[in-house]
Amino acid sequence: MKIVKEALAGTLESSDLMVRVAPSPEGALDVVINSEVMRQFGAQIEKVVRETLERLSVTEGLIVIEDKGALDCAIRARVQTAILRAVENPVLEWSALS
Repeated sequence: MKIVKEALAGTLESSDLMVRVAPSPEGALDVVINSEVMRQFGAQIEKVVRETLERLSVTEGLIVIEDKGALDCAIRARVQTAILRAVENPVLEWSALS
């Protein structure tokens, strides 16, 4: 899927996260994570984000995560929602959304 516009998903409430996606001017995939629990769970947050992007076949874009202690299932859902809002005419493979 190709990101063609900016999109947001989530909130900045406790135990949630805000995901912002935008097209990448360089054509690269950049993931920026800011989290209150970065020391303890930063690697896991990045793993969940990258796995979700891979399942959705996202290979370029700017993904900015503002995490407030969200669980993996919330991270996955917010990233999926933001990506689906940012692509034009998404062709969904429902098995990729888990």
